[in-house]
Amino acid sequence: MMRILHRWPGLVLAALLFVTALSGAALSLFPTLDAVQTPPAAAGLTVAELAQRAQAVHPGLEQIRRAPSGQVSVWWFDGNQPGSAVIDPATGRDVGSADPDPLRRWFTTLHRSLFLDDGGRLAAAAGALAMLVLALSGAVLVARRTGGWRHWFARLRGPWPGRLHTQIARVAVLGLTLSSATALWMSAETFDILTMEPARLEAPAQVSGQTGLALTAMEALRSTPVAELRELSFPAAGDPQDLFTLRTDRGMGYVDQGTGALLAWQDLSPGQQLSETIYMLHTGQGAPLLGLILGLLALGVPILSVTGILIWWDGRRARPQLKDNAAAAQAQTVVLVGSESGSTWGFAATLASALRAAGQTVHVGPLTSFAPRRYGRAERFLILAATYGDGATPASADGFLERLQALPTAPAAPVAILGFGDRSFPGFCAYAAALDDAARAKGWAPLLPFDTINRQSAQDFTRWGRALGQALGIELELAHQPVPPATTTLTLLERHDYGAAVQVPMAILRFALPPASLWQRLTGQGFAHFEPGDLLGILPAGSPVPRLYSLASGARDGFIEIVVRQHAGGLTSGQLTQLEPGQTARAFLRRNPGFHAPASRAPLILIGAGTGVGPLAGFIRRNDAHRPIHLFFGIRNPDSDFLYRDALSAWQAEGKLTRLFLAVSRADHGKQYVQEVLREQGPQVAEAIRQGAQIMVCGGRDMAHGVNDALTDILQPAGLTPAMLKADGRYVEDVY
Repeated sequence: MMRILHRWPGLVLAALLFVTALSGAALSLFPTLDAVQTPPAAAGLTVAELAQRAQAVHPGLEQIRRAPSGQVSVWWFDGNQPGSAVIDPATGRDVGSADPDPLRRWFTTLHRSLFLDDGGRLAAAAGALAMLVLALSGAVLVARRTGGWRHWFARLRGPWPGRLHTQIARVAVLGLTLSSATALWMSAETFDILTMEPARLEAPAQVSGQTGLALTAMEALRSTPVAELRELSFPAAGDPQDLFTLRTDRGMGYVDQGTGALLAWQDLSPGQQLSETIYMLHTGQGAPLLGLILGLLALGVPILSVTGILIWWDGRRARPQLKDNAAAAQAQTVVLVGSESGSTWGFAATLASALRAAGQTVHVGPLTSFAPRRYGRAERFLILAATYGDGATPASADGFLERLQALPTAPAAPVAILGFGDRSFPGFCAYAAALDDAARAKGWAPLLPFDTINRQSAQDFTRWGRALGQALGIELELAHQPVPPATTTLTLLERHDYGAAVQVPMAILRFALPPASLWQRLTGQGFAHFEPGDLLGILPAGSPVPRLYSLASGARDGFIEIVVRQHAGGLTSGQLTQLEPGQTARAFLRRNPGFHAPASRAPLILIGAGTGVGPLAGFIRRNDAHRPIHLFFGIRNPDSDFLYRDALSAWQAEGKLTRLFLAVSRADHGKQYVQEVLREQGPQVAEAIRQGAQIMVCGGRDMAHGVNDALTDILQPAGLTPAMLKADGRYVEDVY
């Protein structure tokens, strides 16, 4: 529900929010300009002295106004000709026009009413309401994504539109909430839904009837400092019964023109004070710095609008059109999907197609639609659930867990739960695991044990499908083929071969960086921007299924570099290891922000084995700031597969690499694995971590498990664990 509240007001009213935010940002500049351009009033200057100076310049003076910025304006009649000006309080002389300049008037009308009078004011109010809903619901969603309010500024991962959207939102949300709430209040006052004005102060019936008293002799004006003045209206010329009307920050009253006495006074009511405070908070009038801050935060709205639309569109595009989807009441197999970005729907479509081919009737729907009474013929439930952020509920699963827990009894048909996630995230498949716990607690019979898919692995999905087929007594081959991404042709520049002596062919492949258009550079598409640790997808000839390799270079290096090991029967690795300079490969870029070296002066501990050294080498290459970096590198034989041997020596000489710890598993004098070398350096590693060091691990899963176990033992005396470091973003993995 929270995502629905957040998504649709933003999508439907994106253009309106875009216009009101930009016009509001422009208007936020004017209070500061007024404050800068306004001549300062002398300390202790009274309204009487100001009025005398202004009247000396303009004898037909009718009114003096002081704006919250301190700017003083006067209005007068010269004969029958009206006039107005901004004056210098020190002299009473004109320094500028009192009329708003056309640009300010244009932006004000656009912001308040879209040039549509009352209809436009209602539209602007609707925009303010939408912005308030977006800000409040967005705050809840940010807290969910980051793992709670205490982790509001936690490091973000995932596709760049979502990261940028969240980064801006968590900075701007307080200002947008304030601006939208105050705008709604002001709209309510405009349409008399709220009325803060007290009963009008009546002019006193008894006046002196005298005229001609000097302004500087009037006690009420002499006792009022200019710093408190809002407005002074003069009595009509020749009318002895008329009075001065004085308005200040404290209230309003009437002053006898013949005696200078204050005849009646009314303090500002609490409602008026509240209304004026809200006006100040919204416009910045009287608080120019606040206005600038709110205007700056409002500039985030166009970016939020664009990134929000991109997030919605990516999710919509990733969700396939389901063909031959049986009605829920008729289906033997019910497939329920919990997805954030839409990719899990592709797996659901592949599963449904294979089950239909095996003779099943299948209904596929979101977890949000779950209601046991709908599935009258269901023989089994299959739940495919991704995890949003750090263990939160994905978009198409809102409310499912609560409905499941509220059921008096579990559905009679058994269930199989499959989680989708990325092992480099601390909350890997946490939502799916929570579903499995809730299902077991409810007594829902399992069709299969809980299982997971890492990084949308088609191989993992095929393995799970075979287990499902065995449980159903049918042949089930799930050949999932995601929609192939748009690719770019890369030309190989050079290659360096390793591993022949240990019968494990490996190569460092360096491709030419393809040219990027201006649009690609502006939007970050193609290969315009990338970092070591991002992923290069290679689409082999004769297959629509890409293979991902961690990049050992960034765009600033001027080339694209990966490390490839040839696997027995591996289609992609086989083609790449046979590639010669001048030949090409089809490739695409996939961001992997969760495995970027963070900008910091804290030590960096890099741990990898074999081809896992690729992105780690990229981090070292880019270490121009000479941050302390310690590399633990596992190889088989230093004479055969010591990847980047010469480069690592050069980087150490240049100060980019502080220390290299080599683990050799097939040496004549004995074997060592990288986790064993890590244990040998345990005290030094623990001390570096206590000083804020960050850990990055890249390589095979078995190696990563061994490293995790070693670090568990190393950190135990310090009261730390790898899980605690992962939760703080100080321990990240790129494991395959």
